[in-house]
Amino acid sequence: MSEIDLFDPTLYFNRELAWLSFNERVLDEAIDPTNPLLERLKFLAIFGSNLDEFMMIRYAGLKEQQAAGVERRSFDGMTVDEQLAAISRRLHPLVLRHRQVLRDQVLPALAEHGLRIVPMAELSVGEREVVDRFFEHELFPVLTPLAVDASHPFPRLPNLSFSLLLQLVDEQHDEERTAVVQVPSVLTRFVRLPGLDHRFVILEDVIRTKVSALFPGHTVVSAHGFRVTRNADIEIAEDEADDLLQAIEDEVRRRRWGDPVRLEVVADMPARSREHLRRTLHLEPDDVYEVPNHLNVADFMELALLDLPQLRDPPFTTRLPTEYRQAGGVFEAIRRQDILLHHPFHAFDAVQQLLEEAVDDPDVLAIKQTLYRVGASSPVVAALARAAGNGKPVTALVELKARFDEENNIVWARELERAGVHVVYGFAGLKTHCKTLLVVRRERDAEGGSVIRRYVHLGTGNYNPFTAKLYTDFGLLTCDEALGADVSDLFNVLTGFSSQKSWRKLWAAPSTLRRELLGAIARETEHAQAGRPAGIIAKMNSLVDPEVIRALYVASRAGVPIQLMVRGICCLKPGVPGASETIRVRSVVGRFLEHSRVVWFRDGGRDTMMVGSADWMQRNLNARVEAVFPIEDARLRRKLREILDIYWRDTVKGRELQADGRYLRVSRRRGQRKVDSQQRLLALSAKRMALGPR
Repeated sequence: MSEIDLFDPTLYFNRELAWLSFNERVLDEAIDPTNPLLERLKFLAIFGSNLDEFMMIRYAGLKEQQAAGVERRSFDGMTVDEQLAAISRRLHPLVLRHRQVLRDQVLPALAEHGLRIVPMAELSVGEREVVDRFFEHELFPVLTPLAVDASHPFPRLPNLSFSLLLQLVDEQHDEERTAVVQVPSVLTRFVRLPGLDHRFVILEDVIRTKVSALFPGHTVVSAHGFRVTRNADIEIAEDEADDLLQAIEDEVRRRRWGDPVRLEVVADMPARSREHLRRTLHLEPDDVYEVPNHLNVADFMELALLDLPQLRDPPFTTRLPTEYRQAGGVFEAIRRQDILLHHPFHAFDAVQQLLEEAVDDPDVLAIKQTLYRVGASSPVVAALARAAGNGKPVTALVELKARFDEENNIVWARELERAGVHVVYGFAGLKTHCKTLLVVRRERDAEGGSVIRRYVHLGTGNYNPFTAKLYTDFGLLTCDEALGADVSDLFNVLTGFSSQKSWRKLWAAPSTLRRELLGAIARETEHAQAGRPAGIIAKMNSLVDPEVIRALYVASRAGVPIQLMVRGICCLKPGVPGASETIRVRSVVGRFLEHSRVVWFRDGGRDTMMVGSADWMQRNLNARVEAVFPIEDARLRRKLREILDIYWRDTVKGRELQADGRYLRVSRRRGQRKVDSQQRLLALSAKRMALGPR
């Protein structure tokens, strides 16, 4: 086989463009007419929310590099300027398509089912009276007219603020004037009209119609919507911060006022006004996005969550693991055997029950838990606080740097501290991303003596009951001694001065995960070269790390069959002659957000299977605390292989990545049945629940 330069930039997809491909797959779900209408609206809102974060963080980061004159190329060979230009070329038509789907497909179809955004001009007399009362009593008091003239510079609008640019005429002096009115985010975007149907007026339409009340003596000539996106990445010199909690609070506040990176305007805004805004915000022409209709489509999630069952995916019932139903309690169930959890098919209660039993059990000596994204209302936090109130030693690692959850986590950290929980915030320069819960319990052994046993939950998802219904994640409940000792050591690293460099069973980042992962891939290469069974099947959110990709290329050149299920960003190019001919990459975007991470190595016939919190990205392998753990029970490994096989055979939501970067729908062979992996897993879960304990 001829040599190939595995550092050749043409062997890699650009990270940012690969992310845009993922968000395009989200948009495809909004376009798909087989999805219920409110689910299509949900995907439109998710597309908008995803894009906001991309612009605030990734695009803003490139703009910072451009301003600093950074000349370093990405590993796919692109300069900063080239990346920004490529993003612009790809994104402008994608944004236009997004809004056209909203305007031309989804909203008209919803209107046929009685869910309609009604123009103010079409309101009846009674409806207009309702809107007038809303304006007078709720909206008018929170609106602030902001003049723009020589005495009043253009206002510094906060990040993601949505505003109206007004042109007025002073009736007394017959002079043109400019003003800005911000659409308040503290009020609902959609004002419900009376009646049985779900009919609304949109907030900016109300303001536009009645804004003259803010400017007595002036005639409002025009009102055009615009929206500003700012750099929202938080940078903290943690080694210089005396109080990390206070430092992050300060940075969260400053996030609202970062440098502008994007301007969105409604298409009917005059070119002169648009150019004035662009220059005022110091943006390039490519940073201006013209949309034909609504700004801030992420707000449409408010409508997507309406209780209209006929327009949504059918409801499903989560279940507890069969092992729970066969035992007298969680501790007994875990002592009998390891338990594999697969959310949302398994209820989050499976984890919460372990915590609840531990809180009130007099034999429980200590509870330790990591918290990354726990949500706005957390039964986990309440249980930890109650355990501390019961006098138990409770330790919580609250990751304050979880992006866009910083404010929630600050609130929870303070509440836990008030309850008597020992709260720690992790490391300077590292995010604690591992999902770990440790319960230490005193029990009786067979001889009647005392033994200390560690009960452990390790997972791929956050301790968040809301997202546990929306994300697919794996978890393991075990009292395995070696894993329990590893998790104890991990908490000692997180809370003390331990510099643990080796582990019994865990692959932990940043200490050993990269080495273990690369070693496992190298072993598959050696197995293939020696004629032993070899193969890799992996499922993850993102594959970006160049060193891992090169290792996979080496394995492919040795003939190792590799199946990768990468939901989001994939920088590896599959099917390249001489580099990745045995690698196939698929993505599933569906009803649930695919969030689980698992990898199976054929390992010469030994079948090594690892599950954990880490994606194959530089940040996860180098700059986060991660925990990847083995699934050793043959019964559980068979379950995982069955799940992976179902995902790989998905011919409804599955798309396969091509060497040219396109994602094509997975085709079916003649006579092959359709497979929707998530629906198949829901059906299997319902069947197991109906069977009951066995």
